[in-house]
Amino acid sequence: MKHLFSPFKIKNLQLKNRIVMPSVASFLVEPDGTMNERAVEHYRLRASGGVGMVITEACAVSPEGVVSAHQARIYDDKFIKGLAGIAEVLRREGAVPAVQIHHGGRQISPKVIGRPPLAPSPLPCPTIRGEVEVLTEDGIHELVKKFGDAAERAVDAGFELMEIHGGHGYLVNQFLSPYSNIREDGYGDSTEGRCRFAVEIIEEIRKRIGNDFPLSFKISAQEFVENGLTVPESIKILKILCSAGLDVVQVSAGNDATPEWISQPMYMERACLADSAAMIKEAIDVPVMAVGRINDPVLAEEILSRGMADLICMGRGLLADPELPKKAKEGRLDEIRLCIACNNCMESIFKRGRVECLVNPSLGREKEMAIIPASSPLKIVVVGGGPAGMNVAWTAAMRGHYVSMYERAGKLGGQIKLGVATEYKRELENLIKFQIVQLKKHKVSVHLETEVTPELIRQIDPDVIILATGSIPIVPKIDGADGPLVVPIDEILSGETPKPMRTVIVGGGPTGCETALFLASHGSEVLLTEMGPRLGVGIESINRRVVFRKLKESGVKIKSSCEVLRILDHGVEINCAENGISVVEAERVMFAVGNRPDETLYNRLSGLGYELHKIGDCMEPRNAKSAILDGAVLGRSL
Repeated sequence: MKHLFSPFKIKNLQLKNRIVMPSVASFLVEPDGTMNERAVEHYRLRASGGVGMVITEACAVSPEGVVSAHQARIYDDKFIKGLAGIAEVLRREGAVPAVQIHHGGRQISPKVIGRPPLAPSPLPCPTIRGEVEVLTEDGIHELVKKFGDAAERAVDAGFELMEIHGGHGYLVNQFLSPYSNIREDGYGDSTEGRCRFAVEIIEEIRKRIGNDFPLSFKISAQEFVENGLTVPESIKILKILCSAGLDVVQVSAGNDATPEWISQPMYMERACLADSAAMIKEAIDVPVMAVGRINDPVLAEEILSRGMADLICMGRGLLADPELPKKAKEGRLDEIRLCIACNNCMESIFKRGRVECLVNPSLGREKEMAIIPASSPLKIVVVGGGPAGMNVAWTAAMRGHYVSMYERAGKLGGQIKLGVATEYKRELENLIKFQIVQLKKHKVSVHLETEVTPELIRQIDPDVIILATGSIPIVPKIDGADGPLVVPIDEILSGETPKPMRTVIVGGGPTGCETALFLASHGSEVLLTEMGPRLGVGIESINRRVVFRKLKESGVKIKSSCEVLRILDHGVEINCAENGISVVEAERVMFAVGNRPDETLYNRLSGLGYELHKIGDCMEPRNAKSAILDGAVLGRSL
């Protein structure tokens, strides 16, 4: 990977390689915006993994520009000390310390700031809605000054590059885009007018910190909304901004109305913004950073070798595995814990107020989840080779325990194997591969096609038994549920390419939606029914937007608030709130109404006197993230 690991200069700033961690919210800071040990350790680990530069999460330049109580801040001198700690640890671990400065504009809830949010025009945020306060020219000048103040603090804190957040629907982006800027004064009405706020920020920063300090700009080159920014318009904008004093540009996309382009889910192509970066690189004279679902160093190398960008941003990829650069440089590609673009990180930020990761349970818990060698090695038997079982097995073995794993199927992976069948979730296979590599690396003894019995347990005589036996699909107690039309979902997802048939899927949760999309993509006519009023409950919000769009494009018919009464020989009798009782013709019926724990083996082993643990779905059916976390926590505690 000669391109990815070649050095690069931005002005006089030397990067040891072309990998950049872009600004990714962690929300690990204190509620008052100050840094703490958890945030420092989070950044230290990312830097220690071999990345060339780390750009901190967005730091608010003004109190009314804060998007969350857990956002980092830089609008007062009291924040310099904490930020300096981040800069120092990044530098000490060999990464260039960079900082992003930011104002949320209209994309802020009044509940967070206690007042109407600021905006360039009387247009509310399309997702938050509510009244906004339109910025006067005096207000604009005051904010320009605050960006300059923030820049001085960033230099005082020891950062070596600064980035202005000009994308993702935040304030600077709101001025740049005709989608959100309908002003008719000097700060709107034309490309030059809409650029004026950003130009004045750049000029103010240059006045404060001089011309030698590297300055970056993050732009949403495409917004994918009517009257939104496009690549040709963004090129015009960037030519103006570069003339004002930019040294590097990060090419992103999306705004508050199109969040799937900000944090692209697994249903979208990898490197889906690289073409935008390439077009912009061709048109401007400063280096370009590509971003957008670039989760693999091999893909990153290809982008660089084709001249599409100068630097590669890996945000979620470095959340999933901070050692990705080091492993790639050493040729240990199969040991990289690749991001699968599930967007659990984004969901956790907004729902739990801190970053978490499905594939990396240590994220945000780095100190608590440190691996400590076991004081007394134990003989451990793990039953079940799904995500929970695999994770607990290699984690315990890594600590020095003697671990054997037993799986009655011929392959490892558990329920994840079913998801791999669908082309848009194919990257889940990377998670299985990573876990298998860890099992081999840490010398876990794996026994496939082996049924665990009380007799086998007595023969092994372990110190600890861990059951990760998963769950069993629930079949509703309705007439005909055991009839010839009913086909188990796992039979469809684990077999040959499904035959096109008229299909009714009962249950509109994640499994139902994904199976409907899978069957429709292979030519089936699909009706998806859900007893409740909403479908897709349990699917991360950005993924849900894309899934629903794809369901519509694929012709899947959807009925919510709809109860299935019975399965007939030729179809399904349903009762929907919209139009009452009717019969839907079908050749195949599938249930996706949830699972129940498989407690069969637990009941057989619980009286044998061994230390016995349950993890994952056999304890309570949830999701892969919970299963992996269960395994990680238990594996560290034994």
